[in-house]
Amino acid sequence: MIFITSRKSLIVTCLLLIFQTVSLAQKLDPKGRNSFKPDHIINSDITNKSYLIHMSFPKNYSVQDSITYPVLYVLDGKSTFGYFESSYIDSEKIEDVILVGISHKVNGMESKINRFNDYTPYRDTITERRFERKFGVKKGTIKTGGADKFLECLKKEIVPFIDKYYKTNSDRGISGHSLGGLFTSYCFLNSDNYFTRFGINSPSFQLNEDIFLKPAIIKFTDNQNWDIKPTKVFISTGENESPMMVSNMIKFSLYLKKNNYEHIDLNWRIYRNENHTSVIPFSLNGTLKTLYEKK
Repeated sequence: MIFITSRKSLIVTCLLLIFQTVSLAQKLDPKGRNSFKPDHIINSDITNKSYLIHMSFPKNYSVQDSITYPVLYVLDGKSTFGYFESSYIDSEKIEDVILVGISHKVNGMESKINRFNDYTPYRDTITERRFERKFGVKKGTIKTGGADKFLECLKKEIVPFIDKYYKTNSDRGISGHSLGGLFTSYCFLNSDNYFTRFGINSPSFQLNEDIFLKPAIIKFTDNQNWDIKPTKVFISTGENESPMMVSNMIKFSLYLKKNNYEHIDLNWRIYRNENHTSVIPFSLNGTLKTLYEKK
């Protein structure tokens, strides 16, 4: 019987080793990639759009071990991925995290059109007409209100792809700037605990306050008990952004803070002397330091 037990143990051990080897073999090694080119292109059947994926990995990331990492999904990754591994990011003060930049494959006006559609949580014809006039495009070119489909794309296509090929765990965060900040706040307000860390930077609440911001404030005012897992939120803007953007960000933050939800750890900041563009690297660094600060 001792011989049989040992033999069974040996077989089980071999099977576990084989399974681990196969499992590791399925993961992609990021070494040797060209950081200036996207790591992947994902074609969505849900939104009918193509997305570029730019990634940054912890220094000791290796497919040879079983360590898994939290993931922060950063919107508009094509324009922000250059900051991922730059001097703006104080990597010594943050825990190991995989950064996944997501952006539209198209450029120029097509990219703007896609952003307005994917990042806005409501149909806003006033904003559509205003920006069509601003950009000099014909009526009907810009369509808002596609956030629900883009969120579905994240959950069913992009995140599962990243989970399949990289050493991730279920600790997920999302961060965005401007329209991306609006989408991130939409994810937060409709939280189903899929994401538990949120970087809401320079959010475009001003597009149509009555449709999004006011209902959000009513939710914070009326909903005393929010059934939400432990969640971290960082909200920021630049001091020299439009007065409406700054005031709306402060209003959103103060009403959320006032309710003092038990499981929501909120921090917010206004970056002095920074405008809508110059604030981006500082807000990304603030997001990382606040959401992933080493204990």
